[in-house]
Amino acid sequence: MIKRFFRLNPITRKRLAKFRQLKRGYYSLLILICLTILSFLSNYLANSRPIIVKYEGKFYFPTYRFFPGSTFGQEDEYGFDDSETDYRKLAETFKGTDNWLLMPPIKFNPYENDFGHYDIPPPHPPDSRHYLGTDGQGRDVLARLLYGLRISMLFSLTLVCGGMVIGVIVGCAQGYFGGWFDLMTQRLVEIWSTLPFLYVVILLATLYKPSFTMLLVALLLFEWLGITYYMRTEMYREKTREYVAAARSMGASNFRIIFLHLLPNALVPIVTLAPFAIVGGILSLTALDFLGYGLPAPTASWGELVDQALQSSNRGKLWLSLSPFVAITTTLVLVTLIGESIREAFDPKPYARYR
Repeated sequence: MIKRFFRLNPITRKRLAKFRQLKRGYYSLLILICLTILSFLSNYLANSRPIIVKYEGKFYFPTYRFFPGSTFGQEDEYGFDDSETDYRKLAETFKGTDNWLLMPPIKFNPYENDFGHYDIPPPHPPDSRHYLGTDGQGRDVLARLLYGLRISMLFSLTLVCGGMVIGVIVGCAQGYFGGWFDLMTQRLVEIWSTLPFLYVVILLATLYKPSFTMLLVALLLFEWLGITYYMRTEMYREKTREYVAAARSMGASNFRIIFLHLLPNALVPIVTLAPFAIVGGILSLTALDFLGYGLPAPTASWGELVDQALQSSNRGKLWLSLSPFVAITTTLVLVTLIGESIREAFDPKPYARYR
């Protein structure tokens, strides 16, 4: 039953095979998937807590759990043992014993200030301790880039999925039902699309404390508008086909006709626009963080790193400029190559039939 439900028609299989032949898009997709997976595993790649600790025959997993110093017989500089364990110092005390711990490749979390190791104020240039240096607050740049990628991808994917769902529903209903419903809803869409997006976000950021959810809702108010035009046109074109008349004659409901018959034949705009919408979502979040209306501090953000790099006191610190620039450019180029390849592979013209 499951195999039958997910069975692809011959044209879709041809389109997927063509996408695999477009190496620039196919390998860009693989690279982006790997980077996204790594970003979602960033707690295990960049953290001041170890992945696993073996102490006196017991195993501990501190990545998502707090363990005081008393757990491992450690005291802080004031003699208290109820504060969180300093695992980097703990690793030194474990040398020559049966106890051990496994630290992530980057031994700093994105919110941790590292002042004591240096004689000069931050930002610090790249070295063996911080592979891409530190920012103006002494925080590891590579860790913040990695966590920033996770936030950017999660935000953009959620935004695009939500916008696509709303836009597809509205656009399909407009094109299928037509008449006064289409006329009224289209006028409302046109009026709403004329609202200045940036001013609305600034107003919401003034009234409410910016957060991931608030920014997502604010951008979602406008994200769904673009796809409605394409889906409305597709519905107007597809609903005149013979298979729709056959479905109606068999007593199929409007819901079944729209979502089981029309929508699968009108997926080309969704598939081709989604990658470019993801690019827009990443750029929107980066721009809002740069302007100071994005995610609150100390959230790891690419826009905040760009803002630091453009400050007059940091313009000579090339690692602060190059790191976010390379990260943003690489991500956007990969997504753009994927989008162009999908658009070429799903082009309906090679499979169209004219009589």
